[in-house]
Amino acid sequence: MKKKKPNKLKILNDPIYGFIQIQNPLIFDIIEHPYFQRLRRITQMGFSNLVYPGANHTRFHHALGCTYLMEKAIRVLRFKGIQISENEEKALYIAILLHDIGHGAFSHALEHSIVSGISHEEISLKFMHQLNKEFKGALDLAISIFEGKYHRKFLYQLISSQLDIDRLDYLKRDSFYTGVTEGNISSDRLIVMMNVKNDELVIEQKGIYSVEKFLIARRLMYWQVYLHKTGIVAENMLVNVLKRAKELAEKGVELFGSAALKYFLYNQINQDNFTDQTLQMFAKLDDYDILSAIKEWTNHSDNILSLLSKMIVDRKLLRIEVQKDRFENIQVDKKKRKYAKKMNLSIDEMDYFVFSQKIQNQAYQTQKPIYILNKKGKLKDIAKASDQLNLQALTKPVVKYIICYPK
Repeated sequence: MKKKKPNKLKILNDPIYGFIQIQNPLIFDIIEHPYFQRLRRITQMGFSNLVYPGANHTRFHHALGCTYLMEKAIRVLRFKGIQISENEEKALYIAILLHDIGHGAFSHALEHSIVSGISHEEISLKFMHQLNKEFKGALDLAISIFEGKYHRKFLYQLISSQLDIDRLDYLKRDSFYTGVTEGNISSDRLIVMMNVKNDELVIEQKGIYSVEKFLIARRLMYWQVYLHKTGIVAENMLVNVLKRAKELAEKGVELFGSAALKYFLYNQINQDNFTDQTLQMFAKLDDYDILSAIKEWTNHSDNILSLLSKMIVDRKLLRIEVQKDRFENIQVDKKKRKYAKKMNLSIDEMDYFVFSQKIQNQAYQTQKPIYILNKKGKLKDIAKASDQLNLQALTKPVVKYIICYPK
C-alpha cells in the first residue's frame, strides 16, 4: 500500500488576521522543525503577563503573523509593478519566519545572565545556517537577505527597518493580547501604502497619517507595556535569579535544572565557544525549563536564590521608583545598608535586591528614516514631511531612571 503524503499546504486560524495559509511545502517543513516548534514555548513578552494577564502569546504566534503580513506586502508591491521573483518571495517568507528563532527563554533575560557576548540575532543566524544544511542550501537567499548582503536593499528593509513587517505584527499583536488599545495600528493600511523608490522601501503620501499613528502607538506601547515598571522589575529579578544560579554553579553548588539549563549554568558560554553542540542544547532550552527550576529553587538552601525565586513565583516583587534624574550612588548605598540589616545579608549580596538603572524610549530614529513618497516622486523623511509637531519630539530619546529595593 502506498504511503500517503502529508498535506503541506495547511490553513491556520489566527485570532488577529483570521485564516493564514502556509505558502509552500518548504515553509511547512520549517514550521514543523523542532527548532521552530520550540517557539511555542517562548513567550513573546516575557513577564508582561504579571501586569497584563492576557499577554501569554508566544514567539510562534508572532512569527506566523509576520509571514502572513509579508505575503500581503509582496502582493501589494507586485501590484504596483515592483518585480519580486518567486525565489525572492520564498526567501522573504523564510527570513521573516525565522527572524526571532534565536530568542532564548523569556526573550532577553538569558542574554544578560547565563549566555554572554552573543545576541539573539547572532543565534538566529546560527539556527538558519544549521537549517540550511538540513534543507540542502534552500535557505541561501533568505540568509543573504536577513544579513543585508543581498543587492536589493528594500527586501532587507521589509525584514528589518523602522517600519518593517516584524513591528507591524508585534505592535498589533501585543496590543490585542494586553488589551492596550493605544497600540492597535492599522497594519493593513500601512502595507497597502508601501512602495519602492530608488531601492528604498517607502510609504506613499496618502499613508502619512497611518505612519504618524504607528510611531505614536510605538511610543505609547513602550511606556505602557514594554517599559512598564512592574515588567521591568520582574525581568531584572529574573536576570538576578539566573545570575545567582550561575554564580553558585561556578562554585560547584548542586542546583536543580533540566539538562539544557544545567549545560548553560555549569559552562561558560560566549560567542567564541558557541558550537553546534551548544546550539543543540540552546534549542532544548525554553520558558518551561526556567520556570520549573525557579519553582524548585524556592526551596534551595542558598538564601538569596530561594528568596528571589519565591518573590517571582508568588509575585511579591521589589518596589520600584521611577524619576527623570539619575539616582546617586549615595542613595543606592543608603538603601543597601538599610535593607542589609533587615535581611541579614552583606552589602555585596544586596546587589541582587537593590539596584538602579536607566531606561530609554526613542520612538523614531532619524539615522534610519521612514521615507514618504510625495506626488512628484520625491522622498522626504517622515519627521520633515509631517505637520505633526509631536514627531520631531519622538526623534529625541526620553530617558528615565529606576531604583528597585525590597518592600
